[in-house]
Amino acid sequence: MCGIGGYFGGTHTPQQLEELQQSLKHRGPDGNGLWRDPQGYAGLVHARLAILGLGPTGAQPMSTEDGRFHLVFNGEIYNHRELREQLMRQGYRFSGRSDTEVLLALLADRGISAVSCLAGMFAFALYDSVEQTGYLARDAFGIKPLYYAADDNGLVFASELRPLCRVLRVPRRLNPGAVRNYLLWGSVPEPETLVSGVLSLPAGAILKWKPSEVCVERWFELSAETKEFSGDPVSFTRECLTESVTRHLESDVPAGLFLSGGIDSTAVLALTRKVMGDDAAIATFSIGFDEEEFDESTLAARTAAHFGTDHHCWKMTPEDGAEEIEGYLAAMDQPTIDGFNTWCVSGMARRAGIKVVLSGLGGDEVFGGYGSFSRLPRLRAIHRGLHWLGRICGHLPESLSQGSRWARFSSYLSRQDTWKSAYHVQRGIFTEREADLLTHTVCGRSPDPVQWDDPVPLPNDARDIVSLLELSLYMRNQLLRDSDVFSMAHGLELRVPFVDARLIRSLWTLPAHIRMRGQKGLLVDAVSEIPDWVSKQPKKGFRFPFQQWLEGNFREVLQEASQISPVRLSAWYRKWAVAALLHSIRSLKLS
Repeated sequence: MCGIGGYFGGTHTPQQLEELQQSLKHRGPDGNGLWRDPQGYAGLVHARLAILGLGPTGAQPMSTEDGRFHLVFNGEIYNHRELREQLMRQGYRFSGRSDTEVLLALLADRGISAVSCLAGMFAFALYDSVEQTGYLARDAFGIKPLYYAADDNGLVFASELRPLCRVLRVPRRLNPGAVRNYLLWGSVPEPETLVSGVLSLPAGAILKWKPSEVCVERWFELSAETKEFSGDPVSFTRECLTESVTRHLESDVPAGLFLSGGIDSTAVLALTRKVMGDDAAIATFSIGFDEEEFDESTLAARTAAHFGTDHHCWKMTPEDGAEEIEGYLAAMDQPTIDGFNTWCVSGMARRAGIKVVLSGLGGDEVFGGYGSFSRLPRLRAIHRGLHWLGRICGHLPESLSQGSRWARFSSYLSRQDTWKSAYHVQRGIFTEREADLLTHTVCGRSPDPVQWDDPVPLPNDARDIVSLLELSLYMRNQLLRDSDVFSMAHGLELRVPFVDARLIRSLWTLPAHIRMRGQKGLLVDAVSEIPDWVSKQPKKGFRFPFQQWLEGNFREVLQEASQISPVRLSAWYRKWAVAALLHSIRSLKLS
C-alpha cells in the first residue's frame, strides 16, 4: 500500500520526481523510491506503507533483472501466494515475500492482460523500456485511485490529484462539467476530475501509452445475463464470504476492524473471528456521540464484547470535531460531502498503532440494504403514470421545495425517464437547474447539458440495476474514494472484503430475489453468528451530527458558501457541499 506517481515521455526533471515523491509521503511513511530512465524518457516514484514483505526486497520502484520492465504499485494482491507458486513452477525465483515482485513477474511473463488474474485492490504503472510503452491499470471496482493527464508531450500520473497540479505542472483550469456533476451528486463522477484535462482512470480499466497514442480499455464488467442458480444459496454465500475475508486478512502486520452497530461490519467481524480463531487478538474501532439519535457506540461495544475484541471507542464532542476539521479539509483531494467519519476513525486507529483495517463497506450495495432498492422501481412507475405532469413540474418555482427530495422529484418528472435520472432523486444534492446556476457563479460559464443515459448493458432485474447503480456511482465515486483519501492521509490501509471482484462476481450469479432478500436476509442467514440485537434493529446508517455541529463550531466554514450561492442552501448538506467545493478550488489554485 502506498502512493505512486510518475511520467511517460515529456521532459520532467529529477527534481520534479523528488518533489512528487515528497508530496505522496503521507500515503507511505515507511520508505520511498525513485527510478528514472537514463534518457529521462520515463520516471516512477513510490512512497511505501509496508504491509506485505516488510523488508528491502519489497521496495519500489521494482525492475526486472534484465532491466526491461519497471513497476510502481499501490494496493494488495491477495492471491500472490497462489500466483507465486504458478510462476515458480515455470522457473521463476523470488528474493523476498512481497506481492510486488509477484505482480512484476506475472506482468513480464504474461503481459498486461494478466491483470484479470489478480484478486485484490490495486492501481499500478508499468513501463516497458524496450517497447517504450507505458501502462496504467486499476482494480475492478476502483478501490485504489489513479489520476492522469496526457498531451502530445507525454503522460503524467499519480495516486492523488493534487500532486499532478502542484508538482508536474498540469494546467490549473477548472472543469465546469465536473463542478456541475459534483453539485448534482456530492462527488465528482469518474472519469472527470475538478481539473480540466486531468482524468481518473476508470475502475476496471487499463491504459496503454505510446508516444502520441493513449488507449483506454475495460478489463472488467459485471454480467447482465439472466441468472440461474442451483444449490443452497446460504452455504454458497457463506463460503464466498469466508474466502473473501480470509484473503483480506493476508498481512505481515496486525489488522483491525471498523465496527459500527450495523449488520455489515458485524458480519466481517464474525467471519474474522471464525478465520483467526477464538484466541486471536482483534482490535475494533468505533465512534460515538453525546447526541443520542446518532450514537451507536453502546451497540458496537456490546458486539465487540460478544466477539471478544480489544475495543476502542472515541466519544466525540463538537469541540473534538472542530479540532479535526482543519486536517480533514487539508486531506481532501477532490470535493466531497462525506468522509469526515473515515478521517476521524482512521486517525484513531493509526494512533492505536494499527496500519491495516477491515471495513463493512459494500454490504448494502451487494445485498440490497438501501432504500433505493424499493424506491427506484416505484419512482419509475410513477414517472410512467404521471409523465403528463412533466411540463407543469418543469415550471413550478423550485423555491417551494428547495433542498428537498421533492424538488429533485419534480425535476425528474420534467426530464428523460431513465434509471440514472430516477437515482438522482434518491442520491442527488442539487437539481439540474440549481447546479447549473451554481456552476455559472463559480466558473463564470455553464457546462454542457447533463447526460442522463443509463450505463449499458443493463441487467434484466430491477434490483440488479439498482445494485449496479449503487456500485458504479455512489460507492465508486464517493464511498471508496473517501475511504482511500482519508485513511491514507493517516498512513492507514483500509480493506473492504465485500468489494472483492471474485466475491461479487460469484454472488452476482444468484438471482436478485435471493441475493437481495429483505433486511439483507441472505447475509444474516449466511453469517449466523450475527447477534439478534444487530440483525433485528432498524437500519440507521452511520451518521455524524453534522447539522448540529455546523450550526455551532463549524459555522465559519459555511459563511462564504451562503454568501456566493444564487440558490437557497437551507439544508446543511447543501451548505457543506458548496463550502467543500470552494475549499478544493482554492487548494488546487484553479481558475
